[in-house]
Amino acid sequence: MREQLDELAGTEPAATGLADELLDGFDDYGPAMRAAHSTLLWAPGVNDLLWHCMGQDKLRATKRWRKGAAALLDQAEGGPEVVRALLEGMAGQREHPVAAPAWVGGHTLPGIAAEGSTRLLRGLLWAAADVEADWVVPAVGAVALNAGTGTRGSGGDCRNGRMATTAVAVLGDFGDFGGTQGEQAADWLGRLRREIRNRTVVKGISASLQAVAERSGITPSMLRERAVPSVGLDARGIREDPLGDYTAVLSITASAAATLSFRGPQGRVLKSAPKAVREEFGDRLTGIRAALKQLRTLLPVERVRLEEHLMAGTQWPSADWERYYIDHPVTGTLSRSLLWEASTDGGEQWVAGLPERTAGGWALAGADGTAAPVTDGSVLRLWHPVRADADEIRIWREELAERELRQPFKQAFREVYPLTPAEEETRGYSNRFAGHILRYNRAKALMVERGWLGNHLGYGEGYAAEMVRELPRAGELTTSDGEFWRARFHVELVEQRSGGDMASLCSTDQLRFERRHGARGPWERADLVDVPPLVLTEAMRDADLFVGVASIGADPQWRDRGEERGYAGYWAGWAFGELTESARIRRESLARLLPRTRIADRVELTDRFLRVRGELRTYKIHLGSGNILMEPNDACLCIVVDRSAVGGSGEGLFLPFEEDGGLLSVIMSKAFLLADDERITDRTITAQLRRDR
Repeated sequence: MREQLDELAGTEPAATGLADELLDGFDDYGPAMRAAHSTLLWAPGVNDLLWHCMGQDKLRATKRWRKGAAALLDQAEGGPEVVRALLEGMAGQREHPVAAPAWVGGHTLPGIAAEGSTRLLRGLLWAAADVEADWVVPAVGAVALNAGTGTRGSGGDCRNGRMATTAVAVLGDFGDFGGTQGEQAADWLGRLRREIRNRTVVKGISASLQAVAERSGITPSMLRERAVPSVGLDARGIREDPLGDYTAVLSITASAAATLSFRGPQGRVLKSAPKAVREEFGDRLTGIRAALKQLRTLLPVERVRLEEHLMAGTQWPSADWERYYIDHPVTGTLSRSLLWEASTDGGEQWVAGLPERTAGGWALAGADGTAAPVTDGSVLRLWHPVRADADEIRIWREELAERELRQPFKQAFREVYPLTPAEEETRGYSNRFAGHILRYNRAKALMVERGWLGNHLGYGEGYAAEMVRELPRAGELTTSDGEFWRARFHVELVEQRSGGDMASLCSTDQLRFERRHGARGPWERADLVDVPPLVLTEAMRDADLFVGVASIGADPQWRDRGEERGYAGYWAGWAFGELTESARIRRESLARLLPRTRIADRVELTDRFLRVRGELRTYKIHLGSGNILMEPNDACLCIVVDRSAVGGSGEGLFLPFEEDGGLLSVIMSKAFLLADDERITDRTITAQLRRDR
């Protein structure tokens, strides 16, 4: 319209200067950019470039539009620098009240950009897509992250959905410049998928990941592995920086944690930098600490990525497996503690083992002492217990316990969920995890963390919702026959938080499965008997986790509140009831661990409890909830554990795995405490021990 009016009036936009309609005052962004970049913005040709960008208000730019944008970028003085400055400005724009134009009411809403700035940024993002520079992908990714998240981003809201979806689409367009930008884009898209929860934006992320991967000929998750930096670590997972008489040692421990220490001239190891290093090598020390921070960010990301591959059954040729996993300074520290399978006949037969370096290269060491070499023609995948029989699972669990090898996530001790007769009868749904009362905030946080997306529950939001997770995730990892699967877990509002519109309690219902053929086919309901065992097990494992961690029955303080609010029967049934699959794995692990402890003669395992004999009383710790009963009258003992501080048994005891919520550590800590109950000094506990004796 502006161009048409200029033509009718016989005028042309000014060659220099910036029109008032560009970077206007309807938000904080426009005035801030005008003030910060006045010289850049008033340069010849910039006004025409930005007017062209204002005209791009669709998800994808046409070839004609992009050709025009490229020409205007060349003509504008400092064109690429203008685009970079405005994108980076939006990436750092804080959320604030944004004014809507008068013709739509003139009200304000929280956001980062008003209508004019949104249109301009969508064009700038596509203009950047044709710029070959190192800053482009990080700038586009940072805009997507800022626009796609928000004060309630974890629940599905975002600061600017149109801007975020455009930035994600632009990231999916990279990959044609020697692979570097494609790898960067895949890495950013992987990060966005972990942090953005808005369903529309997430759908765009999956589509963009698939687009980048197709141009590279591999899966998106594999592509992201190619962009993992080494952070200066060597093949052992260690980086050494001489600093005068001291050496800074950045390393990854056996438990997959990043640490920084300082080795002195006599070999003494210090946990913090000595004064001489801080004073003489301050700048270098800052860089080393930045590397430590980067490594601490990378390790949990790689852990999640490897677990995704386990859930999907991803396969790699041996060369990629060695380069991007086993031999990688960062990813390798995690990969080498996992069980792998190798096949040399196209997947007909597989041999499992732990990675072991030999004189001839890598091999998979079996529990029986044999080693199968990984040859050039081998294909590898992560071992999953769903594909193994009971004897093989038992052997590997015993082997890991004997080696005291702690895995980055539950693999050998992972739960398996075969169909029950009741599920074979219901066919289309499972009620295995139905009928539980969950603390909504805890349950929703876990669901989001595990990739389950859905609407909020609350009187202002809705009384029921379905949390949905794609297994494997659409557009990334597919089953061998090209089918995509997703699970739907139904939850309903039970109680609303006092003084707000969000739910405080929710109840669980059916778990269903759907499939589709190809990345764009329609979703169709599937019978449980048709769901691949790997997909079924992983979805049910998540549901078990939600119930196990978020159930009110797992909270000893809910005993009295349950009576007040009518949940006493449920609380008692869950707090001390039959064990779930995850609790049975916990029991099996305790059976191996307890004989090695100093309290071995004071403990015994029953079908549901760890029974601990103290000096004052005998206690029964439930293996599913961690709640405690005291003999002889089964009075409840409430011991509230600070779960944020849980990380081990407190006795230096090796634990083969850890869980969300740390319940294995909690049970072990309680057992050691109660076995020595005469030394307990906490008044809230001692008062309960004396009562009803």
